[in-house]
Amino acid sequence: MANREELGIIRGARAGDADCQLALGKLYLFGGAGLPLNVPTALHWLCRAAQQGRDEAWRLIGGHIPHEIAVHRLPEVVGWYQRAAEAGIEPAGLVLEQLLQQSQQPQQPPLAPTAAVPADPVRAQRAAAPRRPASAWRADNIIAPAEHARLDALWQQDPALFLEQARPLLRRLLAAAPPDAEAARGGDWLPSPQQLLLLARCAELLAPSDAELQQCRELAAWGGDRNAQLALGLWFARMDGDGKRQSSGIAAVNFKRAIRWLTLAGEQGLAEAWFALSRIYLKPEFSHRCVAEAQTYLERAAEMGHRGAQLECGMYAWRNRRTDEHSDVRAAYWLQKAAAQGCAEAEAALMRVVAAPKEASWMTSIVTCLTRELLESQPLLAARLELAALFGLSRAEALLLDVKEADQGHCLVVDIRASYGRSKRRLVLLRTARERQALDRIVRLFEAIDSGPDGLEGNYRQRLYRLKTWLPDVPDVPDSLLAA
Repeated sequence: MANREELGIIRGARAGDADCQLALGKLYLFGGAGLPLNVPTALHWLCRAAQQGRDEAWRLIGGHIPHEIAVHRLPEVVGWYQRAAEAGIEPAGLVLEQLLQQSQQPQQPPLAPTAAVPADPVRAQRAAAPRRPASAWRADNIIAPAEHARLDALWQQDPALFLEQARPLLRRLLAAAPPDAEAARGGDWLPSPQQLLLLARCAELLAPSDAELQQCRELAAWGGDRNAQLALGLWFARMDGDGKRQSSGIAAVNFKRAIRWLTLAGEQGLAEAWFALSRIYLKPEFSHRCVAEAQTYLERAAEMGHRGAQLECGMYAWRNRRTDEHSDVRAAYWLQKAAAQGCAEAEAALMRVVAAPKEASWMTSIVTCLTRELLESQPLLAARLELAALFGLSRAEALLLDVKEADQGHCLVVDIRASYGRSKRRLVLLRTARERQALDRIVRLFEAIDSGPDGLEGNYRQRLYRLKTWLPDVPDVPDSLLAA
């Protein structure tokens, strides 16, 4: 079973963090304290880390992943083995040679269409076209290192000039490549990392009306570029990133292909892809419409930091507070996340969910007369008074609050109804590091004792009496402190 550190790495890897993906791949590759050695899973996470620019990932792939594991990830892994072989990693060259031989093996000829199902002339033409080995495709369109470095510098300095200078090279590449991702899927075309980078960058810069955009985008998506996969999925769904219908796009919406590409983009750490999937599963025209599935994708996008998903998750939890009492805690969590990213709507909703901090007027005469001797004599009572001053608690709330249960990480749940029927349940948000540090210190103080009515602190009257006798020489403390 994974330990706490490994669970944190797993969560980070699933959220798209490249360093966590690399660390998780190494754990599965060499075995961890709580994770078994699993080479196929290691290859999965190392590929994802390599796609985000972690050089150590493709070095590990080339040096440690054998051919019998890598063959199941064609054509994705060929580029990584090629880079590892060029870097002088000897096992990578041997595996690369085997993979290229595998890709050159003749495939079974397609079955002739039956009389009841007419043949697709486009597919028939593609099937009749001569197959070329992957190495030949790559050799025809190799990008020289100097040219690649020059274009990379242009991309950083002036994207418009980059597109102008890269167009001749892009056109030669597109002329020798398949017309779309479906044709690439059935053939032997495998882009090198440099070619994939060129396709992905040009797909971002080309205008929507450009005739080369669609082929460029499809080939970049087929090669594994997540931004191209997201753009292609939205194009097939004819919608934008917020789920709104677009006039431009494919003639007839193809949700099946949209889901395929959006899922691939989401698995590479794009929160926008999961959010778009949640919009698709809510569309009434989608034959597999499912609200539960949409909510799953929405929460996944929110966990990865998508502001719109966080806002929607917060509002959904707030609407369900009558069926689940703790929904307001989840609502406050997601709304606080969205508000931290500058969402004004989330900030306004947060004010309705969380009670505004109020001044504890009953504390005014007490705080000024607390001495070190008094605080050291009654540390638990002093901690409760500090909570009241920090979070605006009433006298009853300060004395009866179960501090350990109240701390929810991002907020304080003030609920003493079981011991004080006149009170109401409310949330107080933790907004500063000072409040978080003070609450952590106070929670540690209460962890070792039983603070229930029959525990060390006693019931409400006993705590009130202890408070009064603790401050015998304070003239400003009213006798009403002993009121029930």
